[in-house]
Amino acid sequence: MRTIVSRLIRHKSSVPQTRFVSASSTGGRYLTTDSNKIDEPFNVEEAETVHVPPPPTEKLLVLGGNGFVGSHVCKEALDRGLSVSSLSRSGRSSLQEPWASRVTWHQGNLLSSDLLKDALDGVTSVISCVGGFGSNSYMYKINGTANINAIRAASEKGVKRFVYISAADFGLAKYLLSGYYEGKRAAETELLTRFAYGGIILRPGFIYGTRSVGNMKIPLGVFGSPMEMVLQQAKPLNQLPLVGPLFTPPVNVESVAKVAVRAATDPVFPPGIVDVHGIQRYSQQKSR
Repeated sequence: MRTIVSRLIRHKSSVPQTRFVSASSTGGRYLTTDSNKIDEPFNVEEAETVHVPPPPTEKLLVLGGNGFVGSHVCKEALDRGLSVSSLSRSGRSSLQEPWASRVTWHQGNLLSSDLLKDALDGVTSVISCVGGFGSNSYMYKINGTANINAIRAASEKGVKRFVYISAADFGLAKYLLSGYYEGKRAAETELLTRFAYGGIILRPGFIYGTRSVGNMKIPLGVFGSPMEMVLQQAKPLNQLPLVGPLFTPPVNVESVAKVAVRAATDPVFPPGIVDVHGIQRYSQQKSR
């Protein structure tokens, strides 16, 4: 943006003389000025060009943006008018959809901090959708170590807000998938430590929606949506010991994406942990 700053000089005019005029009708006196010369028009002597930086914009980095949840997060952020980039091991999304061409794709591994720091240049907020299953050691590395590296790098880069898509506790499942849950909780602890005022953790249960696998679309909402409606009414059962977590309602992937983007960009969105009921509640509210 160029702003033309002009220095204006007024030609010298005679000094006005001050006199008092009587106002017999009111008995008062008014202060007035006389000048024996009318001021001449302003003349432009010279112009100087000043460079003014453009206004700052929100830039979002989505970690794992080519996955099921991550792709919906990217699309939601673009619909909100944000500048969006993504970092994942495979790089560009295989989805042949118009929104994908508007994302800046980075290929890299979160276990390599150097590439991550480059992807964080100019970023104001981060949403991590990174996670995976496998052996306990692998699950801890992907769900824990990789996200911890991202959180630390974002903190050092001065990122304002960091949203982490974690997972609800399904009770007995955490013993069968100990590496998965231990990794998730380690990343959560790191996030709440590094981003005490801008760290948000979403803990959805089963996430349903249309999942693309190659050229095939799997409509997980066929049974996910009815289950959500039923289990929403069974919230008290969720408090039962041992079996309670099994009644955690599923949540639509679009709701998760909407709340994640809002949490990453709304400065008044409260930091901390948001469970599945909180995700459902926030998704029904109007975004700021």
